[in-house]
Amino acid sequence: MNTSELESPDRLPAARRRGAGAALMASGGIFFAAEFITAAAWTDPPYSYTYHFISNLGVRGPSTAFGQVMNSPLASVMNSGFFLFGLAALAGVAMLRGLPGRRHWPAIAMAALLAAGGIVLAFFPGSGEVADNGAPDYHFLGAVLGFLSGNVLIILIGRMYRLLGFSRGMGRGLVVAGIIGFVSLVAFGAVLGSGAGLLIGLVERGIIYPFLICFIIVGAALRKRGMVSRCR
Repeated sequence: MNTSELESPDRLPAARRRGAGAALMASGGIFFAAEFITAAAWTDPPYSYTYHFISNLGVRGPSTAFGQVMNSPLASVMNSGFFLFGLAALAGVAMLRGLPGRRHWPAIAMAALLAAGGIVLAFFPGSGEVADNGAPDYHFLGAVLGFLSGNVLIILIGRMYRLLGFSRGMGRGLVVAGIIGFVSLVAFGAVLGSGAGLLIGLVERGIIYPFLICFIIVGAALRKRGMVSRCR
């Protein structure tokens, strides 16, 4: 088998493309829907996307950490979103089997770490209690795992643009989104370390929103290409 055959974007069956696309779109959609519903239910005081941590939405409370009050009425909805979004991303990436292993397996590994991070976030809400009793902060570990793996994953997908049948411009855009996520991660650490808390919720969202939005864009592109391939 020659190199051109290995690099052909048509090696993935249309049905598998559509399934992978649907799962990746669901990943981003699940997270954003869970976040919106949970934030809308938090009214006393109103939840702030720019000030509050995302993790606050998963804490029933009342509790306090890093100077923020955590009291989420629909914490179970956000924790369900944490649990499901990573699994959906893993399912989507897994359905891209048929790509060269040197490209596909690293992506599966990152998707598996993202799913693991989401599960840890769901089962260990960031209530701040570990800071008081010295217990391991599993929520923090899950968050870091998700931050890193999600951005690495979207960069890997961007670098597979030709294999997936995307344009070079789209591939570059996905890589840039991952880089933005890592820059935001550094900024998040700086703001958190300073204790100022200025727009920390917004900065945190700069870590994960780019790759979540890209999951939806990639999913839509895969589904569209799968539909076109089926009609040929």
